[in-house]
Amino acid sequence: MLSIGELSRKAEVKVPTIRYYEQSGLMAAPERSEGNQRRYTRADLERLVFIRHARALGLSLDEIRELISLSKHPDEPCARADRIAASHLSSVRERIARLRKLENELERIVSHCHGQTIGDCYVIRALSDHGLCEGDHPPV
Repeated sequence: MLSIGELSRKAEVKVPTIRYYEQSGLMAAPERSEGNQRRYTRADLERLVFIRHARALGLSLDEIRELISLSKHPDEPCARADRIAASHLSSVRERIARLRKLENELERIVSHCHGQTIGDCYVIRALSDHGLCEGDHPPV
């Protein structure tokens, strides 16, 4: 059995995050010691590592919740898990495309700035006048 501090160190997740995952239902409430301390099992550690890895890949808590639910049925087809991952991949690719547009526009703005003073600064002018941009660039 692991204390919450030990679990935190082994999984490389902060203690408040572990509590949050418990409150949000991603992790079951742990057993308690006679002193009322949380006690975690190897399975809890594995679940927490799974969640941390999924979060590192940018999956939402709802997506993770569904994947955890699916993982409880190892003999079922994995089509739903594949759809979740494919949908997330599509979202990541869309974000990358928007970031590339932003990169290109910022690169263009910076390359046009040859002013020596703020009064002559193309960056300041371009940020003040969206018409100086080559195209639309929605937020990422």
